[in-house]
Amino acid sequence: MISVAGLAAGQTFTLEQVTSYPYQNELAAAPTGSRIAWAANERGKRNIYVAEKPSFAPRRLTNYTEDDGQELTSVALSHDGRYVVYVRGGDHGSNFEPGLPVNPTFSATPTKVQVWSVAFGGGEAPKLLGDGDHPEISPNGSTVAFVRGGQAFAVPTDGSSNAAKAMFTTRGTVSELQWSPEGNALAFTANRGDHSFIGVYREGKPMTWIGAAFMRDHSPQWSPDGKSIAFVRTAGAGGAPKPLLEPQITRWSIWTGDAASGSAKKVWDAPATLRGSVPASQGGTNLHWAAAGRIVFLSYQDGWPHMYSVPENGGEALLLTPGPYMAEQVSLTPDGKWLLFQANAGTDKLDVDRRHVVRAAVDKQGIEVLTPGDGIETSPVMTGDCTTIAFLSATVTRPAALAVKPASGGTMTIAGASMVPTDMPWNQLATPKQVIYKASDGVTVHGQLFETAGSGKKPAILFVHGGPMRQMLLGWHYGDYYANSYAVNQYLASRGFVVLSVNYRLGIGYGYDFQKPRDGGAAGASEYLDVKAGGEWLAHQPQVDPSRIGVYGGSYGGFLTAMALAKDSRLFAAGVDVHGVHDWTAQGRVNTNSDRYEKIPDAEKAGATAFKSSPIAYVSGWKSPVLFIHGDDDRNVRFNQTVDLLRRLEGTPVKIETRVIVDDTHHFMRHANQLTVDELIAEFMERQLKVAPKGSSNVSAPGTR
Repeated sequence: MISVAGLAAGQTFTLEQVTSYPYQNELAAAPTGSRIAWAANERGKRNIYVAEKPSFAPRRLTNYTEDDGQELTSVALSHDGRYVVYVRGGDHGSNFEPGLPVNPTFSATPTKVQVWSVAFGGGEAPKLLGDGDHPEISPNGSTVAFVRGGQAFAVPTDGSSNAAKAMFTTRGTVSELQWSPEGNALAFTANRGDHSFIGVYREGKPMTWIGAAFMRDHSPQWSPDGKSIAFVRTAGAGGAPKPLLEPQITRWSIWTGDAASGSAKKVWDAPATLRGSVPASQGGTNLHWAAAGRIVFLSYQDGWPHMYSVPENGGEALLLTPGPYMAEQVSLTPDGKWLLFQANAGTDKLDVDRRHVVRAAVDKQGIEVLTPGDGIETSPVMTGDCTTIAFLSATVTRPAALAVKPASGGTMTIAGASMVPTDMPWNQLATPKQVIYKASDGVTVHGQLFETAGSGKKPAILFVHGGPMRQMLLGWHYGDYYANSYAVNQYLASRGFVVLSVNYRLGIGYGYDFQKPRDGGAAGASEYLDVKAGGEWLAHQPQVDPSRIGVYGGSYGGFLTAMALAKDSRLFAAGVDVHGVHDWTAQGRVNTNSDRYEKIPDAEKAGATAFKSSPIAYVSGWKSPVLFIHGDDDRNVRFNQTVDLLRRLEGTPVKIETRVIVDDTHHFMRHANQLTVDELIAEFMERQLKVAPKGSSNVSAPGTR
């Protein structure tokens, strides 16, 4: 008989406590002055906060008091900082239908995606500007342009009228609105299916199309003088079918166009290599028109996602940020002279699994790590007066809070520490340890180990993150989904589990070759080797009971959890699969174009490979008990992926439990729903892996089949 005495003896906090942190994001600065604004999700109550010199003390500006699942995005301040504009509603982390309303409270009144404005000084309620999305404030601050139904509308910023008027009508779907520096013109992208154009609208005049071609143009950026526009060009749709199992080069180039005449010229061509393809990372090409006549962008061409700059009239690209680290969440300082970004850079060998704020000039090579140490610093912006850098700072025990640092140098100040609830178990959390091991094919894999004190053989859990383009860190994560995962892993460790979080291949942070293996995903699922090796690593640890190793994950992590249970039930004794992918042939990753005369050369082989890369191919080997959780308004992984797998498991001896989260999305927009999911995971693992539950559960048992 397994003794569980002492396994949970050190646990003194609840899941509700450790997940009650305020998740903060959307940090933005006014183009002038020192005012900043951001969004905070406090137990599902999402509000706008603001701060300014000298103290940068957070001040709540809105008063949304319900856990209603309505996210806040597109936070921006007017040029003078008088107004904060934002979008309320939708699920903007979705793969499809991000602009559709979300209704996880089952309200009989239809929810909407809307643009709002609120005065920075407070004292009045937010003003509805109209139904729509993706707002852009004009330079003089008087007007907000936004997108409704694929067209551009305009409305007064102060909310004096919410009767938004159409600015213009054009074919296709309008996006990427960009005001000119003077505010007398609006650049935009018009997506017309197999091609897209960059357009310029001026009131009372015909539209100008910039270098219109049989291509896809996007990401318009105005020059500082407002005379030209830089943009990215990629190929239009079509062409002969290409093999699915061979990596394809995605060519792209940077062009500039005259905003008045529409004439355009190429200023830089990406290398015709796999690494030189359009970057698959946060912000994509991260195109900006900077000072000193430089256009800056991100590329993987040297094997890492680095920033480069090119002369505005064309020429060789200059690598600005050399070294084995990645740049992400890039912003340009108001004077256009510097780039601010977060990177896993630093002198400590553990920095590869952290994030720090980094600065780089736009016209010369070299970086400065502004926040060295053992913390996690992200989302940097510079105030409009160029005196202060604001960012979010976290540690292994403290979730992210607003921090500021003088741009000229000096110490970091945690200005937003008061927003963290007093009952957060700061001093009871485990310090995750860096783990490095090798998969069976020799690939080096990083992970983080969570463990608290205890004697005897312990049960263990392998956590697999989603994405897959993510990287779990040695501290609180900067993404909402993954900050919650960090909290759950801390809770599981407090309950007596040894928890290993695995950064499998396909993830970011370790270079192009790690992120883009030839046989990953539907082309072979080689990333599962990293998951299996993580379970084997746990099984060989002296404090781990190898017969009690569980696995759980969501999204892509749910896919890899299902692979683990289907292929290696002897290693993984139980698992929780949260909205995972189970059949690549039905998820849209493999399109054989069977109705075309021209056939994809390797269509049959690619289809077979995709099937063999899916958990459904190994159902006959599945023995371990499993809990499936899925929201039925999921817009990232379709709900039918779990419905289908459950049908395939019918008649097998597998013990199955299920929970549907009705009308919520992939991101569990309601905090109450996320907490329910977290509690279900913990309770299932404790029950299946023989950890004695402590106290009563406040969540009903899942369905059992």
